[in-house]
Amino acid sequence: MNKVTTLFLKIAVIFIGLPILALCIFVVPAIGRFAEELLPNIILIKFLVIAFFYVAAVPFYIALYQAFKLLTYIDKNKAFSKISVKSLKVIKFCANTISGLFVLGLPLFYFVADADDAPGIIVIALVIIFASMIIAVFAAVLQRLLQEAIDIKSENDLTV
Repeated sequence: MNKVTTLFLKIAVIFIGLPILALCIFVVPAIGRFAEELLPNIILIKFLVIAFFYVAAVPFYIALYQAFKLLTYIDKNKAFSKISVKSLKVIKFCANTISGLFVLGLPLFYFVADADDAPGIIVIALVIIFASMIIAVFAAVLQRLLQEAIDIKSENDLTV
C-alpha cells in the first residue's frame, strides 16, 4: 500500500477524533446541565450523564489509537502479523464496549427523552449502538481473514 494512502488515512483518523474531543469539552457539560434542568428530582443526574459520555469516549479513543497503530504496521510491511490481528481484536472489543455502554445507558436516554418529549434522543442512542455493532462485526471479519492469511502464509513458509 502506498505511504501517501496510509498517511491520508492516519490524518482521517485524527480528524475523526477531533470532533469527539470537542463534543467532550464543550457539549457534554451542557448536556449534563440540560439533564439536570429536566430531571431535578434525580440526584446527581448531571454527573451521571457526564460520566457516561466520558466513559464511552475512552474505548472510542482506544479504538482510534489501535487503528492508527494498524496503519503504522501497514507502512512498515507488518500488516500480516499477529500484532495486526491483536489491534483488530482490540478495536472489536472497544466497539462492543461502546455498544454495551449505550445499551446500558438507554434507560437514562429514555428518562431524558420522556422529560423533554423528544424521542429523537433514543434514536440517536440506537444509531450509536448499531454503528458500533457494525464496526465490531467488520473488525471481527477482518480479524478472522487476517488470521487465516497469516496461517496460510506460515504454512507456505514451512513448505519447501
